[in-house]
Amino acid sequence: MVRAIILVKSPKKLIAARLKKITSVTDSFPTSGQFDAVAIIDVAELVEIKEVANQIQKISGVDRTETMVEVQ
Repeated sequence: MVRAIILVKSPKKLIAARLKKITSVTDSFPTSGQFDAVAIIDVAELVEIKEVANQIQKISGVDRTETMVEVQ
């Protein structure tokens, strides 16, 4: 299991709720600061993180993302 956090920049309200609808997103919540929401994802293999990030980037209104992978 690989865990990652994807930070999302989007001026759209309720972006965190949209993130929760994506498979592999185990939690998401709005934040204040440089990014507007956080998505926590759990996937079986490292390569799947890119697929989830691509799905998030396709959401209307998402300006950019930044991904951080958990290191153990």
